[in-house]
Amino acid sequence: MAKRQNEFHSIQDLMKDVIKENKLTKGMQQLSVKDAWAKLMGNGVVSYTNNIQLNGKTLIVNLKSSVLREELSHGKDKIIKMMNEELGEDLISRIILI
Repeated sequence: MAKRQNEFHSIQDLMKDVIKENKLTKGMQQLSVKDAWAKLMGNGVVSYTNNIQLNGKTLIVNLKSSVLREELSHGKDKIIKMMNEELGEDLISRIILI
């Protein structure tokens, strides 16, 4: 059990510590990426999205529509930039559209 600390900490700092100690960082990043995708791409794209997965620094997006896949492939660099800005860190360096 961790030693009790008498100092005051913000809830945000405490949650970061809990996530780090319990090795939940990857899971939290997966959730953040899915939320960012839904927020940035909108309902139209999200409705054609089967699955989103972060594998290392590669974002793998499974889409139902080949037409949408082709359209999004033209703006991969812009999507990477927007996603990283939304996430607040450089989590994504490559996108694979399946």
